[in-house]
Amino acid sequence: MKEKWWFVYILTNQRNWTLYIWVTSILPKRIYEHKNKLVDWFTKTYWLDKLVYYEKFDEIMYAIEREKQLKGFLRIKKLKLIESLNPKWEDLSKDLF
Repeated sequence: MKEKWWFVYILTNQRNWTLYIWVTSILPKRIYEHKNKLVDWFTKTYWLDKLVYYEKFDEIMYAIEREKQLKGFLRIKKLKLIESLNPKWEDLSKDLF
């Protein structure tokens, strides 16, 4: 049974202006930290706490590879990816808690 998963996720703010892409093994905890401004990162400065997209991987190397790929996408391609699975740009974090 697989015990450890890796997640690549995209956060935005309430106006969907800025996109933040990162990788973690503890998605619910990480989103909680973003929402409660518990980390002094780029996300705190720009109020990025709305989870709009994530993917799950069983190996860290695949997650990191995907993270780099997504970061290299043009903004329009990132928007299309998000809208393909989350057309209303809903905050997906409600399903994590």
